[in-house]
Amino acid sequence: MSEYYKGKRTRNIYDPSDAKPFALSRSKIDLFLECPQCFYLDRRLGVGRPPGFPFNLNTAVDTLLKKEFDVHRANGEPHPLMKHYKIAAIPFAHKNLDEWRENFKGVRFTHEPTNLTITGAVDDLWVNENRELHIVDYKSTSKTTEVNLDAEWQIGYKRQMEVYQWLLRHNGFKVSDTGYFVYCNGQTDREAFDGKLEFDIKIIPYKGDDSWIEKTLGDIHACLSSDTIPKASPNCDYCTYREHAEEALKQD
Repeated sequence: MSEYYKGKRTRNIYDPSDAKPFALSRSKIDLFLECPQCFYLDRRLGVGRPPGFPFNLNTAVDTLLKKEFDVHRANGEPHPLMKHYKIAAIPFAHKNLDEWRENFKGVRFTHEPTNLTITGAVDDLWVNENRELHIVDYKSTSKTTEVNLDAEWQIGYKRQMEVYQWLLRHNGFKVSDTGYFVYCNGQTDREAFDGKLEFDIKIIPYKGDDSWIEKTLGDIHACLSSDTIPKASPNCDYCTYREHAEEALKQD
């Protein structure tokens, strides 16, 4: 069996009779919105999608950006990129920042109407002169065209930002609607590799709207509490593959 897929899971499965809050990550909220059936199979029945391979280069970029912004955080000053884009803020210093950045910990809040504990690991937080926090997310890619947020699939990036805004607000912080994506674009037009990859870095503002989250959490709770497997999303590649694979196996 592949080391990347261990089969049916027995931990962190939703049990409608369990009174303890059920932890639900930001990525699982996105999974529900992508395909309720895949979400139900994962969180209720313990059969998750096969995981993708890790993007180690992206992780390296994230780590280096955090180190770089942390230098300016310690000095209480804006990063040169923030000055370049005329962003009147500085990196936010807080004793819990390292925990908020850590996967499987992150920022947490228990939503009482559903008894779901929502979690999400932020990349960075900036604070402006009005003591409002700006959620900051690091992204990296390599493309010959200008980076932006216009692609349909990037709705996941926007929802990610909005969940983080919602989480910080419910932890008592004043949060600006405007968040920032620090987007690093690896360049392939250099004459040689020379053991290094160079990036153009762009800061893209995004005005979030977290008003969809309350209803979505209610829908998620109803889905998890049901004994009926929901219908698959018509655009879900995983469900389409399972359907066609099952038909092929029956004909064999």
